[in-house]
Amino acid sequence: MKKRIFALSVLFLFLLSVITGCGRKGSVVTLDEPDKDITTITFFGFKYEPENVEVIEKIISGFMTENPDIRVSYESLKGDGYYEALRKRLSSGKGNDVFMVKHDVLLELEQQGLVADLSELKSIPDYSDAVRTQMVMEDGAVYWVPTAVSMFGLYCNMDLLKEHGRKVPKNLQEWEAICDYFVGQGITPIVANSDISLKTLAIGQSFYQIYQQDRQSEVFGRLNSKEDCLSDYLRPGFSLVKSFIDKGYVNSEKALVTKKTSDDLAEFARGESPFMLTGAWAAGRVSAMEPGFSFQVVPLPVLEDGAMLVINPDICLSVNAGSEHLDAAMKFLEYFIRPENIQTFADQQASLSPLTGGAPSSVEEIQPLLPCYEDGRVVIGMDTLLELPIWELTGETSRKLLSGEELEDVLRWMDKQAEEDRQQ
Repeated sequence: MKKRIFALSVLFLFLLSVITGCGRKGSVVTLDEPDKDITTITFFGFKYEPENVEVIEKIISGFMTENPDIRVSYESLKGDGYYEALRKRLSSGKGNDVFMVKHDVLLELEQQGLVADLSELKSIPDYSDAVRTQMVMEDGAVYWVPTAVSMFGLYCNMDLLKEHGRKVPKNLQEWEAICDYFVGQGITPIVANSDISLKTLAIGQSFYQIYQQDRQSEVFGRLNSKEDCLSDYLRPGFSLVKSFIDKGYVNSEKALVTKKTSDDLAEFARGESPFMLTGAWAAGRVSAMEPGFSFQVVPLPVLEDGAMLVINPDICLSVNAGSEHLDAAMKFLEYFIRPENIQTFADQQASLSPLTGGAPSSVEEIQPLLPCYEDGRVVIGMDTLLELPIWELTGETSRKLLSGEELEDVLRWMDKQAEEDRQQ
């Protein structure tokens, strides 16, 4: 695991050039002593890819130009180690001022009183109604602000499908028929990773009708109060996942060791499989690999009568409640979520703006996802109405199925883990 530290600072340099003698050159660079009134805040995140950091640096530079009395230092850490480090820093009282967070971890930090209330930020009303339902607590408090709406879809190798006389699947029956065909050809149809591929399929297929009927508040309330079990709702989705594994649509051994948006992208880019399940935000990276074939990211064809989309208010930012520079941290966060900055950031992520009236991403390959989003055929993967760490639970459930464990045993394990989490 590698850690990269990116620090930005604004210093006024006074250069005194001294040139003496024929052919001899020298220079003396003098830095003014830093102004004692300058405040330095730290920003901790899991976005480490150069293209992501470049956008973050641009936003930070703009903020510091506008606020010369505040410096911002950005530090990133790759992979699961990020959240382990975040927890340790905050629990020790040495947490960063601003940090990236996800639903499951926010539940912990909120209960521990480690995140500041952001409800006074003047940009909160700029968020769309759907996103605000994920941000605003029952008491009106806001503990995170998303900078994008991420989408999870099905990557399709258009050239390979055409070569075999197949089309992009529009529903579950069509998708299974195409997968059966490729298995018969000795080709594993779906590239999957060990984290988000199968759990998003299961969550989407299981909860879709609940969202269409606008019953999520009722259902999640029953889960929160222990009236129902997670398996009561997630059984259909994970039954589908199990059937995909059993039918050979996914190489379970390979998927268990495949890292998301890295190993899976490289495998898909080889052009040997027609499909890949992962986040749409990776479309730009796949294009940059110059795979030698055209591809599209389409909605998940997991319904009998069509396809749907799993989304998340994503790359959420919180402020350390114990920050020594709370005002400066709030000022930086307010700047980061300005419409022009949000749009730039979301577009670079091949994601959607969470703000009302925000333009959709211009990345060509994800355009097939937009009608599904606009029509409301969506499920939120990490709904804040659900007070369970569903992202972690469903991820481990998927890995257990990939490891060959039986469906009923895995579902019982999931319910037991959920019960233990609710007792904490």
